[in-house]
Amino acid sequence: MKSTKKNFHPNNIHDNGYNFDELLKANPTLKTFVFENDYGNTTVDFSDPKAVKEINRSLLMAYYKVTLWEFPDTNLCPPIPGRVDYIHHLNDLLKTSGITGDISVLDIGTGATCIYPLLGNAVYGWSFVGVDIDLDSLDAAQDIIDDNTLDARIKLRQQFDENNILTNVIEKEDAFTIAMCNPPFYKSAEEAQGANRRKTRNLGTNAVRNFAGNNNELWYVGGEKAFLHNYLYQSSLFKTQCIWFTSLVSKKENVESMQKSAKKLGATEFKVIPMQQGNKVTRIVAWRFE
Repeated sequence: MKSTKKNFHPNNIHDNGYNFDELLKANPTLKTFVFENDYGNTTVDFSDPKAVKEINRSLLMAYYKVTLWEFPDTNLCPPIPGRVDYIHHLNDLLKTSGITGDISVLDIGTGATCIYPLLGNAVYGWSFVGVDIDLDSLDAAQDIIDDNTLDARIKLRQQFDENNILTNVIEKEDAFTIAMCNPPFYKSAEEAQGANRRKTRNLGTNAVRNFAGNNNELWYVGGEKAFLHNYLYQSSLFKTQCIWFTSLVSKKENVESMQKSAKKLGATEFKVIPMQQGNKVTRIVAWRFE
């Protein structure tokens, strides 16, 4: 029982869709949400937050050595296939840069699900420091780390100042191989709520937003552009403590302004890595100073 091809990274094991036989074997609880649609395909209702959470939990259990994955329903439920794509592209970046050995990753905005550290550690054995401004999210993430005995590989830190991204969380003795970030897209709670309503209409249901999300996950004053430029500036303050800085960028128009700013800040290399996931096209922006 498989769904259709998604056009992920070549190393992404989810490129041919979901294997429900394997998922149900790993997590029998998923059976509650599985049905056959009008086209004879096995699927779940992706407008149902509980179904979305259960299928992504099943993916982690089946393929990524995660045995327990609990977090509040108010937090974003990340789609595993898309999240692991970012990890695979970062691995390519490191390989083409000639970087091997022990890889240490700074995950900015790690969230309650701790998803990037879980995936990066499971697939490539990377170690992580996850940073977030929300204490409740960090508490949930720490529970996941403890439940899966990953405390030696994943550490968490709180950012106490909403005006900062790297300042106050990168310490003097830190030496990271790469930083990653999935920034908030919206400028305000009102803009995020509007996007939620549009998504609900497009799904053709009255369901709540199927990926949920709290304020810190969804919006930032000034939106994605403001967040990215703050991140870019602060990366120049720690240029000797991290080899590569990277971020997902949803809006194509933000890339050009980032490239200009990176050059002014002394970045010696700037890359745009395209990512295509089905009909969705996004990108990773990467830069370094040394």
